[in-house]
Amino acid sequence: MTKRREANGPLVREARSALQASARSLAKLARGNAAAVAAAAEVLVQCFENGGTVYFCGNGGSAADAQHLATEFAGRYLVERPGLPAVALTTNTSALTAIGNDYGYEQVFSRQLEGLGAPGDVLVAITTSGRSESVRRAVGSAQGAGMTVIGMTGAKGADFAALCDIALVTPSASTPHVQEGHITMGHAFCLLVERALFPPAPKRAAARSGARAKAARPRSRPGAR
Repeated sequence: MTKRREANGPLVREARSALQASARSLAKLARGNAAAVAAAAEVLVQCFENGGTVYFCGNGGSAADAQHLATEFAGRYLVERPGLPAVALTTNTSALTAIGNDYGYEQVFSRQLEGLGAPGDVLVAITTSGRSESVRRAVGSAQGAGMTVIGMTGAKGADFAALCDIALVTPSASTPHVQEGHITMGHAFCLLVERALFPPAPKRAAARSGARAKAARPRSRPGAR
């Protein structure tokens, strides 16, 4: 083992420092954002219950997060259940290239929502900086269509957060920490939505087991000792 990888080598120390910095950022997030995450989950539950669709959008790493979270709903998060209508607006390459070519990249998400969005739907709009013009325009199109907007951004995106109906703001100016916060909050609202829409079945197994044990217990007879 090289000195760099020894228990107290420089790479190990740097790795520990990086992980601790992420943990501090997420701890701060947990203290300040639980209510906002719960509010986002409630909006998503209502959308799904009413037959609506949840759309996601973002650029770069946020595009990856958009696809990741849409798949948690369309596929599954933790429990076996029917798929939920969730769409990442980043995946249709023909739409992205045609709209980008004909109208400009800033309209790649908003133009899709003009045709897809409907009242009662939800847009989860993700931008770490809050400055992404394509995401900001998507917010405008979604609200024009009667959709609810959940915005995910970082400490520098206060003006973007103000545009959204619900803002999930990672309290950090570091892009990697903001992205860590986004996926953590996204996983949290996925968990809450699944628990609300697909609660665990009643635990009948214990009751059946108790009934079998009772039936198998020998009956006492008068005079028996």
